[in-house]
Amino acid sequence: MAYKAPEGKGYADVAAHFRALIKSGELAPEDALPSVAEIREQFGVAAKTVSRALGVLKNEGLVASRGALGTVVEKSPIVITGVDRLKRMEKNGLRYAPGETSSGHQVMHRSVNDPEVCTALNLEPGDEAVIRIRVFRQDDKPTSVGISIYPPHTVSVVPELDASGRMVKQFDKLYSERTGREVVKGQRIAHSRHASNDELSALEIDASPHSAVSVLVTTVTFHDDEQPLGYWEDVYAPGSRVPIGE
Repeated sequence: MAYKAPEGKGYADVAAHFRALIKSGELAPEDALPSVAEIREQFGVAAKTVSRALGVLKNEGLVASRGALGTVVEKSPIVITGVDRLKRMEKNGLRYAPGETSSGHQVMHRSVNDPEVCTALNLEPGDEAVIRIRVFRQDDKPTSVGISIYPPHTVSVVPELDASGRMVKQFDKLYSERTGREVVKGQRIAHSRHASNDELSALEIDASPHSAVSVLVTTVTFHDDEQPLGYWEDVYAPGSRVPIGE
């Protein structure tokens, strides 16, 4: 059966609309969705179409029925990647979703020896880079650790990357403004691995020294038309619901 009716919107279109609002933070946890009648009027669809759309969102764990309150957004339904955070800021200026904060901000110079990072940034093992780390939290509970690594040529254009504290503007915008070059996001990749002790500590996971805790990790590299500019890694707490897609 087609997801979209030839004559207009289908249930997948309706579901996608509200999924995007939840992902962007425009619909916050415990916010109520419009009534079935209001959604029908907004999209020009039948009640059955609305019911199927809400069923999709419920199966994804994004919304739930709350009796007289109707359908509401689930509490802390999803944890987004740093790339999606960029998209959200471009769309509505929201750095954080409702109830979301960050802590543990660190900026440091370190020699890079990780083969994947060296390959992504065209660095030789032992070359120095600026590393920025922060822990994202929802309702004061850690949900992910964001790590961004920048080679010297990027930091020379955007020296704010080497300063402590939060960036007032995303690095890609500053780089483009100052060089006239477009910053392009590469393919985002997800994989699982065992968390390091530092990551377990940042995510406030109490595990025995000899236990192996698996975490989901997403990575992406940014480029201009000449060279790589930055490598981002997001490490998610076990049990996190992470939307995957471009």
